[in-house]
Amino acid sequence: MVNIHQLIAFCVMSSLLSAIPGPSVLFVVGRALAQGRGTALASVLGNAIGGYVLVMAVALGVGGVVARSVLLFGVIKLAGAAYLVFLGVKALRASWRDRAVPTAVTARAPGGGIGGSVRAGFVVGVTNPKSVVFLTAVLPQFVDREAGHVGAQMLLLGLAGALLQLLSDGIWGLTASTARDWLSRSPRRTALIGGTGGLAMIGLGAAVAVTGRAE
Repeated sequence: MVNIHQLIAFCVMSSLLSAIPGPSVLFVVGRALAQGRGTALASVLGNAIGGYVLVMAVALGVGGVVARSVLLFGVIKLAGAAYLVFLGVKALRASWRDRAVPTAVTARAPGGGIGGSVRAGFVVGVTNPKSVVFLTAVLPQFVDREAGHVGAQMLLLGLAGALLQLLSDGIWGLTASTARDWLSRSPRRTALIGGTGGLAMIGLGAAVAVTGRAE
């Protein structure tokens, strides 16, 4: 159904893009620094699922509506930015609490455990309107229209891209959490690193909020 050469080309492009640190990488690294390996990997999974929901939206034609609507694009963008800032503030508050009471430092994430981290990653992934615009512009270029089933081809291509993103972001998350473990020789230092991750997410949220609409 999907031309194998186009699938390979799409996978190569997705791999190259995934290797470049972008918003999803910064989000995962921030979660890893703030809350550790389990939270980071759960966030990676949720983010990939959220991203694939955007692929489905593009395949169904919803992506074109978002790409063309300045208002809808702005609403989704600000919602995603606000949620990133919210997660960053929660991480900062947790680091301040841990610094005040060092013995309370644990691997427990303030985002509600693994399930909460998956949900957080999903929300961040699904509220990225720039991904919709990008997918709307790029996915159709790799579809073999003569083979038919255009929507199904987009879903398959998007699944391949999501799996590659899952692998790439997972590597970033593991790397950042390993660095966190190595640096956190004391509870106070762990709290400081967690605060750094919180600030990173707040900064990312602010950057997303002020970034203009890609034309």
